[in-house]
Amino acid sequence: MFDYHALAPELILGVTLLVVLGIDLIVSERHKYLAGVAALVGMVTAAFPLLTLAFCDAIAECTDTGSRSLFGGSYVFDDFALVLKGLFLVSGIITLLLSVGYLESDDYYQGEFYFLVLASVTGAVVMASARDLITIFVGLELVSAPAFLLAGWRKGDLRGNEASLKFFLTGVLATAVMLFGMSLVFGLTGEITYAGIASQTALLDLGSEPAFVMGVVFVLVGFAFKVSAVPFHFWAPDTYQGAPTPVAAYLSVGSKAAGFVGLLVICYQAFAAVPEIWGPILWVLAAASMTIGNLGALKQTNIVRLLGYSSIAHGGFILVPFAMAASYDSVGLADAFFGSITYLLIYAFMNLGAFAMVIAGAAKAKSHEIADWAGMNRYAPMTAGLLALFFFALAGIPPLAGWFAKFVMFRAVLGVFESGWAIALAAIAAVNAVIALFYYARVVKSVYMDEVPITVPPAEAAEVPTAPSLVLAIAITAVVVIVVGFFPQVLAFFGEAARVFSS
Repeated sequence: MFDYHALAPELILGVTLLVVLGIDLIVSERHKYLAGVAALVGMVTAAFPLLTLAFCDAIAECTDTGSRSLFGGSYVFDDFALVLKGLFLVSGIITLLLSVGYLESDDYYQGEFYFLVLASVTGAVVMASARDLITIFVGLELVSAPAFLLAGWRKGDLRGNEASLKFFLTGVLATAVMLFGMSLVFGLTGEITYAGIASQTALLDLGSEPAFVMGVVFVLVGFAFKVSAVPFHFWAPDTYQGAPTPVAAYLSVGSKAAGFVGLLVICYQAFAAVPEIWGPILWVLAAASMTIGNLGALKQTNIVRLLGYSSIAHGGFILVPFAMAASYDSVGLADAFFGSITYLLIYAFMNLGAFAMVIAGAAKAKSHEIADWAGMNRYAPMTAGLLALFFFALAGIPPLAGWFAKFVMFRAVLGVFESGWAIALAAIAAVNAVIALFYYARVVKSVYMDEVPITVPPAEAAEVPTAPSLVLAIAITAVVVIVVGFFPQVLAFFGEAARVFSS
């Protein structure tokens, strides 16, 4: 009997896509916001089956407990998948909350926007359960294709058009490279499921086969682009700056998290027998992303570009436990999964909150230039205070949630303390954490200590209202960042699902 309960989130999202499309076709321009309401309700509704699946043991009517799989093991529902699906839905919900007031403030197409965001979130949800090459590829492209369009949503803005085109061209190239790598892997193993690829790789001893090595490298290159890891990061700052700010927020969290999930699962399941191939590559990607991302952020004068480079650097921090996984025993591997997934969960709320404050601050200062935000504390103290909260959280300052993200990351990598490569990577991460604090603090210093520029009239700026949906998004992310900082076990509970995946 087909397991509709397990597939309920995807089915609900699919129905919601049709509803949003229908609403956009029939309602007048004044009521286009209803498409956003429908998308929001659909994503919230899709979260409920995740709860019933997660707590199936406690529900009398739920008889099929434990992990579930469909389509011959190609689509799996375990605790790991449920946690990541929840992350994608929450990031999508917050993105929609960021978007409502933003889209209404200018002449943007609304119905199509909500449809594309929902389609991208659906692709991410699919990726969380995908356990074969075809499903992961389809899910990844469903995440990426709408993002190409969303990045250029400011149609009259030349920078937005350039950002969208650059994102599209480099994205298509990365997709082609990854698909070629997948074809090599399939051709040599004859399998598309991760379990089948892993067993055939060990059985045929393909680790020394040049074509197989090339296939693995090409697959990693494709995913490295999706997570904007150095040296495949060059599209990110330009795209973030040219895209509408809510889209930049989604690309930095939802789209990036989907790429990380695909990368993590394919390395640890499909390529489990050849860690000597992907381990060193991930080490280099982690070290380079942390360093280049932070150094690039140091010289930025635009706050969106700064967060773009910051996102690259945080991607490197998330990769740190991945990079040393090849050296772990089963216990250390579980810590690596816990560290990476917990960091990813915390980063999502911190970064979405930071972008929410960028939207709120830019509405008052009428600019994304950091110099124009000088002295914001004098006319918008609440905006300045919340901006400082999210930026210091991203820097890892206690007692905000970022400290715990850094803690679990360092604990995971130093679990293989006897490895010189692990110590070196931990040292690089520590230096980069200090660098990151400098540019986050520079923005806060400007907001609190510098004089208000003459181009920003404080009285007018103070009267600029903040959209209720944006206030709600800020409240959600701020509460999570503060509560997790004091009670990290709240979010660590969800990170524990990664240990089940690694067992």
